[in-house]
Amino acid sequence: MDADAMAQDAVFRALADSTRRALLNRLRERDGQTLTELCDSVGGMTRQSVTQHLDLLASAGLVTVVHRRRMRLHFLNPEPIRQIQNRSLSPFNESGQDRSEPVTLSVRRGDGADHTITPGLDLHVEIGSRDLRAGLERDLRKAVRHGRLKQGTRLPSSRSLAADLGVARNTVANAYAQLVAEGWFEAHRGRGTSVARDLPEATVVAESDGAEPRPRYDLRPGVPDVADFPRDAWSAAYRRAVLSAPMESLAYGDPLGHPRLRAALAAYLGRARGVRTSAGQIVVCNGATHGLSMLSAVLGQTGSATMAMESYGFPRLRRVATRQGLTVTALPLDEAGACVGRLWQAPAAAVLLTPAHQFPTGVPLSAERRVEVVEWARATGALVIEDDYDGEFRYDQIRVGALQAEDPDHVVYVGSMSKTLAPGLRLGWMAVPRRCLAPLLKLREDSDLHTGIGEQLALAEYIECGDFDRHLRTARLRYRRRREQLEQALGARQQPLDLRGVPAGLHGLIELPGGRETETEVVSRAAARGLALAGLSRFRISDSQDTEPGGLVIGYARPPAHAFRGALAALLDVLPRQPPRGSTMA
Repeated sequence: MDADAMAQDAVFRALADSTRRALLNRLRERDGQTLTELCDSVGGMTRQSVTQHLDLLASAGLVTVVHRRRMRLHFLNPEPIRQIQNRSLSPFNESGQDRSEPVTLSVRRGDGADHTITPGLDLHVEIGSRDLRAGLERDLRKAVRHGRLKQGTRLPSSRSLAADLGVARNTVANAYAQLVAEGWFEAHRGRGTSVARDLPEATVVAESDGAEPRPRYDLRPGVPDVADFPRDAWSAAYRRAVLSAPMESLAYGDPLGHPRLRAALAAYLGRARGVRTSAGQIVVCNGATHGLSMLSAVLGQTGSATMAMESYGFPRLRRVATRQGLTVTALPLDEAGACVGRLWQAPAAAVLLTPAHQFPTGVPLSAERRVEVVEWARATGALVIEDDYDGEFRYDQIRVGALQAEDPDHVVYVGSMSKTLAPGLRLGWMAVPRRCLAPLLKLREDSDLHTGIGEQLALAEYIECGDFDRHLRTARLRYRRRREQLEQALGARQQPLDLRGVPAGLHGLIELPGGRETETEVVSRAAARGLALAGLSRFRISDSQDTEPGGLVIGYARPPAHAFRGALAALLDVLPRQPPRGSTMA
């Protein structure tokens, strides 16, 4: 074995371990880390063990160790990895993430037998049972044309593919040679055969995924800045939680949620939001929408039922309720929040409210109306569903406590990690009255059973170790500054505009003159300039044809930090020059 081959063999052996790949990924994110920082990033390992892994990476030329002021700093050497990536055998995918699973090529012969070959891509190829060479050529050609075999993909050797297909090696070798001659494949001495990298564009049939073009700037509400997701802290919590969990924890779990997470949520919600509940009354779900869907299904089992909602909110929530057979009625909004006095006039089995920070108008439910809606629930036996979607973010004073604390027997508290961490986690919860537990348990057993155990354990660990509180304090400061910048920019215009609602949450409402017509014009003008905006009318729940105020619901949390100033400038450029003359909210 020559020197180059020995060096490549050392790199492959170094990359064979998932811990060493994790260490390299940490150095990809930030070079020059100390031993202590790397120990914290992998978690669950002794300092000596991490040192041994780093020494092996250094011996393979993947990491350089520098000693400065009695500190051991580690720097990534990308060249050996780049050489391996060029051979399409790297354990890292195109985004630089760890790809620890082996890659395979699955083929099917005409006799119906499946065969698996390593290495290659996870790809299914069908060849005929008669002319094997022609069939192999045809289906490999089709795989390239349809994009299932990407340009530059390395193929298995003719010997291994022939062995798996049960055909002569010459059959595969001749098929490869024919496709090389046609320009589909490339053959390199010592590196085998791969799909050609310079195929004409017309050769590969591009299939559209139907997705809309991504705007340059996006100020639509409902999503936090996912670029600030605490990847290191979350992955470390996930690793610690899974490594320390008993084996039986990874079997089928409690449909209402893992006991550890339910206990952690009960403690956190009581401490931070004033929720009065116990671990036994916590139901873990896949986000707030999923929680509302389960509650709507339980209410729908009682026959024809009605759910009242605020006249403005997320339209998805109305659709969820109606699909479960509920009739939805709308409660008007004013400066004191939802007009809950209407509930006495129109009977309902439940009412859905956002009392801490109404979406999208931004007003909290007044103290008098909080008392009134609880009295209504007690008198009628109905449920109040409290959607505390962004209650953690209040910037001007102590946060408003949960309405659920007023009467835990009649108020369901719903929350999630969609605004505080990331909506893609699909982690939410409900604190429910005891009378709701049995129907929710039966419903969960007959549907999706439970949320992923790994994610539940990771969230429990993330909360218990204090990382969630630290993340919230940082995020609260970041979003408060963004809101202040937005308010200052609107106030500095020649015709100043106000941001409606209390200083809270991840969005703000700008009223526009001219009503719905002006709103439509601004949204269209912004889209033409690469700025995505959401008009107020988009969030109207009521079917009333009354005159609607025009407005924009600005999600100032969504853009990543580097794009926020550009998004703000683009917004100011499309706003109308005339200020609003009044404010009415139907």
